[in-house]
Amino acid sequence: MKLYYSPGVCSLSPHIVAQELGLPLKFEKVDTKTRQTETGADFLAINPKGYVPVLELDDGQVLTEGPAIVQYLGDLKPGNTVVPANGTFARVRLQEMLGYINSEIHKSYSPLFHAETPEATRAERKAYLRKRYALLDAILAKQPWLLGDAFTAADAYLFVVTRWAKGAGVDLSEFHALAAFQERVVARPAVHAAMAAEGLIKHKAAA
Repeated sequence: MKLYYSPGVCSLSPHIVAQELGLPLKFEKVDTKTRQTETGADFLAINPKGYVPVLELDDGQVLTEGPAIVQYLGDLKPGNTVVPANGTFARVRLQEMLGYINSEIHKSYSPLFHAETPEATRAERKAYLRKRYALLDAILAKQPWLLGDAFTAADAYLFVVTRWAKGAGVDLSEFHALAAFQERVVARPAVHAAMAAEGLIKHKAAA
């Protein structure tokens, strides 16, 4: 299987999940401006939607949308806690949280990365994000991970999108539990490995 990605964007989430599960994936970087892959392929021919992540299966099928991809990856390794088993209520809770992060957090950042977005819209989106983060901060003040005691794909997704706050000018300094959560996630070996592979941080020196 191959994951098409761009460093540090939402495709980092399935990259982290694959690392957590020990799944061997191939990776191909995508230039989101030229819509070309690092091998020179036309990315729009691979995914007409024009954005990552994209998971290319061994049989040639293409799967898009991060929440769908992480669940597919999880189902390849039955019994893991990163993606609870399909048919369980824990899986429904994961889908619920992935949906919240996708619609309320992820997409709310989008206008902040466009220079032409009016200041009034920027201010409204930032206030909206802080309101939505407040709910997650309250959850994380009571437990280490979004769904309880086990790290899941929802935690990977929240970690990735929250890394965008500084560059987007979103002040999250009031959310102390969220800040501690970010530190816990980045300390995970699988997360460090995924970020290092994308050139976001340096590889740890060998002991």
